[in-house]
Amino acid sequence: MEQKHYLTCERRDIYALLMLSAGMMGAYTYNLRGGVFCNAQTANIVMMSIAFGKGNVEAGLYYLIPFVAYCLGSFISEALPSPVKKLGFLRWDTYLIAFEAAVLFITGLIPLSAPARIVQIMINFLASMQYNTFRQMEGIPMATTFCTNHVRQVGIALAKLIRKHDVKALKRGFIHLSMLLSFFLGGAILTFFCDKLEEKAIWIALIPTLIVLVKLVYADLFLEHDLLAEKPSGH
Repeated sequence: MEQKHYLTCERRDIYALLMLSAGMMGAYTYNLRGGVFCNAQTANIVMMSIAFGKGNVEAGLYYLIPFVAYCLGSFISEALPSPVKKLGFLRWDTYLIAFEAAVLFITGLIPLSAPARIVQIMINFLASMQYNTFRQMEGIPMATTFCTNHVRQVGIALAKLIRKHDVKALKRGFIHLSMLLSFFLGGAILTFFCDKLEEKAIWIALIPTLIVLVKLVYADLFLEHDLLAEKPSGH
């Protein structure tokens, strides 16, 4: 059976680097920008419901800001790929990573004395676009900005291995475990540099982000330029 071809933006190494960067972003906002995790919205919805439940409407309404930022990121990342494709130069995925690198650089210039909400919303926006853009790694549905599904898939793989001796499930479980490890390493590395670099610690996240950017640009211009119209899996 012929092995299915996957675009560079769907490769395992790309997703591992994105998970590494996402772990860094999560650790950065938690350690230095308000003690919150901005890569997903579950916590914000919970906090909003708690605030309303306690009758603190003003505090609850604040959580609409990151919620709207996340929605806007999803909207833009869904609306722009088609116009970008017509340019015939680079993929949307590549433009997004370039934009992400620029925002991370700017974030490192914002002093810690500035309101933490500014950076929180910026990371909300980035995480939403990345989550909506990178959907499947070599045919496997996958999130690159948080870990919940990866943990779930590891558990599923273990169950299938024990009950059905499913070796393919075990292999998939190891893939999800490797993504968890990338995220964990990103968080640990960034946390180590927080005290030393302060607001500029986020620039450490530029390392995996720029590696991804170089790989995607090279693929778009040379390796896969004739495949620019091909959609990545899951889109």
